[in-house]
Amino acid sequence: MHVQLAGRLARRGNEPLGEHCPIDVAVQAVGTRSAILLLREAYYGATRFDDFAARSGLTEATTAGRLKALVEQGVLEKLPYQEPGQRKRYEYKLTASGEALMPVVFALAQWSNEHQAAAAPIKLSHSGCDAPVTIKAECSEGHAVEMDQLIVTS
Repeated sequence: MHVQLAGRLARRGNEPLGEHCPIDVAVQAVGTRSAILLLREAYYGATRFDDFAARSGLTEATTAGRLKALVEQGVLEKLPYQEPGQRKRYEYKLTASGEALMPVVFALAQWSNEHQAAAAPIKLSHSGCDAPVTIKAECSEGHAVEMDQLIVTS
């Protein structure tokens, strides 16, 4: 079972897609373990460097480098703040681009819940009605789309 390729993708043969592939571009932007963990923490409410580093379990150097990269990618924005009597510091807030990645991160959690028995599962539910939330592929008409029903065109 696989997706159906159409257009240029169907005719490409063994030609690599490289930098023209949006999947490649996305993975280059946010496809590291550290980036995903920092996004998770941003979704969980972290905004300050110390919280990102402590909660993600990453080193301070890795946290600093990845936060900088996420800001450069436009996924987070860096905003100054200053506690009374303290030096100016920065907090990190999700941009619209960062918020749009939420289904990707929670789809990874859903996959882990279903396929990685060693992981501690998390549950997603809708605050409006408490119904379980699942991340799934569906068309704009609301139909569930299985992998062999998906047409990928370039």
